Amino acid sequence: MSGRYEMGVLLMICIILLSCLPGSPVHAAQQGNAVFFNPPYFPSACNGNQNDGVLVAGVSDRLWNNGRACGRRYRVRCIRGTNEAPHPCKNGKTVTVKVVDYCQSGCQGIINLSRDAFSAIADPDAGIIRVEFDQ
Repeated sequence: MSGRYEMGVLLMICIILLSCLPGSPVHAAQQGNAVFFNPPYFPSACNGNQNDGVLVAGVSDRLWNNGRACGRRYRVRCIRGTNEAPHPCKNGKTVTVKVVDYCQSGCQGIINLSRDAFSAIADPDAGIIRVEFDQ
Protein backbone atom coordinates (compact mmCIF):
# COMPACT_ATOMS: atom_id res chain seq x y z
CA MET A 1 0.00 0.00 0.00
CA SER A 2 2.79 2.43 0.83
CA GLY A 3 4.35 1.86 -2.62
CA ARG A 4 1.22 3.15 -4.38
CA TYR A 5 1.05 6.08 -1.97
CA GLU A 6 4.68 7.02 -2.69
CA MET A 7 4.09 6.77 -6.46
CA GLY A 8 1.04 9.02 -6.12
CA VAL A 9 3.02 11.59 -4.15
CA LEU A 10 5.87 11.45 -6.67
CA LEU A 11 3.43 11.91 -9.55
CA MET A 12 1.82 14.88 -7.79
CA ILE A 13 5.23 16.49 -7.20
CA CYS A 14 6.10 16.06 -10.89
CA ILE A 15 2.84 17.68 -11.95
CA ILE A 16 3.42 20.61 -9.61
CA LEU A 17 6.98 21.08 -10.84
CA LEU A 18 5.92 20.95 -14.48
CA SER A 19 3.19 23.50 -13.87
CA CYS A 20 5.81 25.90 -12.49
CA LEU A 21 7.88 25.93 -15.68
CA PRO A 22 7.68 29.07 -17.82
CA GLY A 23 4.52 28.53 -19.78
CA SER A 24 4.70 29.53 -23.37
CA PRO A 25 3.42 27.03 -25.87
CA VAL A 26 6.17 25.23 -27.72
CA HIS A 27 6.12 25.78 -31.46
CA ALA A 28 8.17 23.38 -33.49
CA ALA A 29 10.41 25.09 -36.00
CA GLN A 30 9.42 24.70 -39.63
CA GLN A 31 11.69 24.70 -42.64
CA GLY A 32 11.37 26.04 -46.14
CA ASN A 33 13.03 28.19 -48.77
CA ALA A 34 13.35 31.95 -48.42
CA VAL A 35 13.90 34.57 -51.08
CA PHE A 36 13.98 38.35 -50.83
CA PHE A 37 12.40 41.43 -52.36
CA ASN A 38 13.81 44.92 -52.72
CA PRO A 39 12.42 48.15 -51.24
CA PRO A 40 10.04 49.89 -51.12
CA TYR A 41 8.33 47.45 -48.75
CA PHE A 42 4.89 49.01 -49.03
CA PRO A 43 2.13 49.11 -50.11
CA SER A 44 1.40 45.63 -48.81
CA ALA A 45 -1.52 43.22 -48.78
CA CYS A 46 -1.91 43.54 -45.01
CA ASN A 47 -1.42 47.24 -44.35
CA GLY A 48 -1.90 49.13 -47.60
CA ASN A 49 0.40 52.15 -47.62
CA GLN A 50 1.46 51.83 -43.98
CA ASN A 51 5.23 51.62 -43.51
CA ASP A 52 6.00 48.65 -41.23
CA GLY A 53 9.76 49.16 -41.26
CA VAL A 54 12.42 47.12 -42.99
CA LEU A 55 12.22 43.74 -41.21
CA VAL A 56 9.12 42.50 -42.98
CA ALA A 57 8.07 39.51 -45.06
CA GLY A 58 5.49 38.16 -47.41
CA VAL A 59 4.40 34.56 -47.05
CA SER A 60 3.24 31.96 -49.55
CA ASP A 61 -0.02 30.04 -49.49
CA ARG A 62 1.41 27.56 -46.96
CA LEU A 63 1.46 30.28 -44.26
CA TRP A 64 -0.91 32.93 -45.66
CA ASN A 65 -4.12 31.30 -44.38
CA ASN A 66 -6.46 33.69 -46.23
CA GLY A 67 -4.73 36.72 -44.70
CA ARG A 68 -4.73 35.50 -41.09
CA ALA A 69 -0.93 35.55 -41.27
CA CYS A 70 -0.96 39.37 -41.32
CA GLY A 71 0.91 40.73 -38.32
CA ARG A 72 2.45 37.39 -37.30
CA ARG A 73 6.07 37.51 -36.37
CA TYR A 74 8.53 34.80 -37.32
CA ARG A 75 12.06 34.26 -36.12
CA VAL A 76 14.04 33.13 -39.16
CA ARG A 77 17.49 31.50 -39.38
CA CYS A 78 19.43 30.51 -42.49
CA ILE A 79 20.45 26.86 -42.31
CA ARG A 80 22.00 26.37 -45.77
CA GLY A 81 22.10 27.56 -49.32
CA THR A 82 20.07 26.03 -52.11
CA ASN A 83 22.60 26.69 -54.84
CA GLU A 84 26.37 26.93 -55.27
CA ALA A 85 26.87 30.30 -53.53
CA PRO A 86 29.82 29.96 -51.12
CA HIS A 87 28.99 30.61 -47.45
CA PRO A 88 25.41 31.81 -47.94
CA CYS A 89 24.46 31.84 -44.24
CA LYS A 90 25.63 34.19 -41.53
CA ASN A 91 26.09 31.39 -39.00
CA GLY A 92 23.82 31.53 -36.00
CA LYS A 93 22.19 34.81 -36.97
CA THR A 94 18.43 35.13 -36.67
CA VAL A 95 16.04 37.87 -37.68
CA THR A 96 12.48 38.48 -36.56
CA VAL A 97 10.14 39.63 -39.30
CA LYS A 98 6.55 40.79 -39.37
CA VAL A 99 4.25 39.38 -42.05
CA VAL A 100 2.86 42.27 -44.06
CA ASP A 101 2.36 40.79 -47.51
CA TYR A 102 1.33 37.83 -49.60
CA CYS A 103 3.82 36.04 -51.84
CA GLN A 104 1.58 34.97 -54.71
CA SER A 105 1.72 31.63 -56.48
CA GLY A 106 4.98 31.24 -58.31
CA CYS A 107 6.83 32.57 -55.27
CA GLN A 108 10.10 30.65 -54.98
CA GLY A 109 10.04 30.59 -51.19
CA ILE A 110 7.68 29.97 -48.34
CA ILE A 111 8.90 33.29 -46.91
CA ASN A 112 9.75 36.28 -49.06
CA LEU A 113 11.96 38.39 -46.78
CA SER A 114 12.68 42.06 -47.22
CA ARG A 115 16.22 42.53 -48.52
CA ASP A 116 17.15 44.01 -45.12
CA ALA A 117 15.89 40.92 -43.27
CA PHE A 118 17.53 38.51 -45.75
CA SER A 119 20.83 40.39 -45.47
CA ALA A 120 20.75 40.04 -41.68
CA ILE A 121 20.97 36.24 -41.94
CA ALA A 122 22.45 35.51 -45.38
CA ASP A 123 24.40 36.82 -48.33
CA PRO A 124 21.91 38.28 -50.85
CA ASP A 125 24.07 36.84 -53.65
CA ALA A 126 22.81 33.41 -52.56
CA GLY A 127 19.36 34.34 -53.90
CA ILE A 128 17.45 31.44 -52.34
CA ILE A 129 18.29 29.91 -48.98
CA ARG A 130 16.91 27.17 -46.78
CA VAL A 131 15.60 28.58 -43.49
CA GLU A 132 14.23 27.41 -40.20
CA PHE A 133 11.49 29.58 -38.74
CA ASP A 134 9.08 29.69 -35.83
CA GLN A 135 6.72 32.13 -34.19
